Amino acid sequence: MRPNLALLPERKAFPQRGPHAYALHIDGGEFMPAMLDAIAGARERVFLEMYLFVSGSAAERFIAALAGAARRGVEVYLLIDDFGSRGLSREDRERLVAAGVHLALYNPLGLGRWRVSLLRNHRKLLAVDGAIAFVGGMGITDDFDPESRRDGRHWHEVMLDLRGPCVADWEILFAQCWRQWSMQPIALPAPPPKVVPGAADGQVVGHIRAGGRPVMRSVLTAIRKARRRVWIATAYFVPTVRLRRALRRAARRGVDVRLLLAGPHNDHPSVWHAGRRFYGRLLRSGVRIFEYQPRFLHAKMVLCDDWASIGSSNLDHWTLRWNLEANQTVTDPAFAGKLDALFTADFEHSEEWSDAAWRNRGLWLRLMERVAGALDDYLVQWSYRRALRQPPPQRS
Repeated sequence: MRPNLALLPERKAFPQRGPHAYALHIDGGEFMPAMLDAIAGARERVFLEMYLFVSGSAAERFIAALAGAARRGVEVYLLIDDFGSRGLSREDRERLVAAGVHLALYNPLGLGRWRVSLLRNHRKLLAVDGAIAFVGGMGITDDFDPESRRDGRHWHEVMLDLRGPCVADWEILFAQCWRQWSMQPIALPAPPPKVVPGAADGQVVGHIRAGGRPVMRSVLTAIRKARRRVWIATAYFVPTVRLRRALRRAARRGVDVRLLLAGPHNDHPSVWHAGRRFYGRLLRSGVRIFEYQPRFLHAKMVLCDDWASIGSSNLDHWTLRWNLEANQTVTDPAFAGKLDALFTADFEHSEEWSDAAWRNRGLWLRLMERVAGALDDYLVQWSYRRALRQPPPQRS
């Protein structure tokens, strides 16, 4: 089997396509069964790309589904980040390979590769038979699984289920990355026509080089064009200067700008404190800031008027410099209404900061913001200096 030589060039943007059928799956209790059902129904091929893949109850169900598909003759390709999958046991990896699953590791860690160790594949994708794709921010870990987290503190996450011509672009994006890290070729059908006239309602935003600049550019453009609302949900709010400036300017011109961020339940408190140092100026500019209270909010969603973007990107410095990211944009007004309802429900379970309350926060919080912020600034400046002299990683 030879790789398809007609794969989209890595620096070329995917076109807008349509029409699509879109669905939102909220939390692991919805999206994990839907994804497992899609794998169980696969007849030709399964592409799974994940950052976090950790042995446990959730992983066991996915391993069984992938292995079962491979045994019945489906071509199953699993691309996992070498750092994010450190918790996947050797036994589980061997079970996958023994069943016939094609397994590849993105950017393997090693002493000889320490200079590129921060470049990670942060994308989350399941594509089945060229017919259905799931994209969002999940990981295959028990943290996302309500069946495993009996304390009710499973992470709050959203996956987008799409069916239509953009699924082929997600497959191309997967295949482009796969061929960098595996000698096992992938053959794909011919790509679909660019667009059905008048039906375009979605676009894949991403490429195979580390750094989420395409995603960031698309969001910044949408913020600048917004006239009614800019609602953003992200798990790790350490925004770039350009993003902060765009949010402030949108609020000043009367746009309803809201940030839905992680609250006290989070897996990286230092990142939480580092991002909070930006609250004051944003609040003074009219940006509304909500911190989600019940559980850790891990979702990555953007809604600008009726333009939406869902995927892997947190819109932070890690997205811009180190992480391989991809999002699906949607311009369907009906879908925007569904995302509006989800945001509204989450705002109701959040604590909103006022400028006065923020000014009166305690000294301990201020100290944590300074310390975490200084560390974040150092890492950002160090990464920029290194990027000027370090070539991109090569296939190993």
